[in-house]
Amino acid sequence: MSLELIDIALAERQPHPTLAERMTGKVRAVLTETIGEREIRHEIMVPVWLDVQAGMSDEDIELGLMVKAADIVGRLKQHMGVVPG
Repeated sequence: MSLELIDIALAERQPHPTLAERMTGKVRAVLTETIGEREIRHEIMVPVWLDVQAGMSDEDIELGLMVKAADIVGRLKQHMGVVPG
């Protein structure tokens, strides 16, 4: 069995309702899982947050949110004991 991240995109983002320096969002991650000869596609929404630093552009914030989501997906793969494909 293998699980691969094939696409990641920011679906939404908004300022945190109470923490002025924090941005929250949801990232859409598309994964493919291969079991034997069968390939299954999964789309998941990953909730993420990022503490915004002075001088960060909108692109920096979006990239930071997507990197956090990719890290979460990586940890999920580790916990599942997925064999790299």
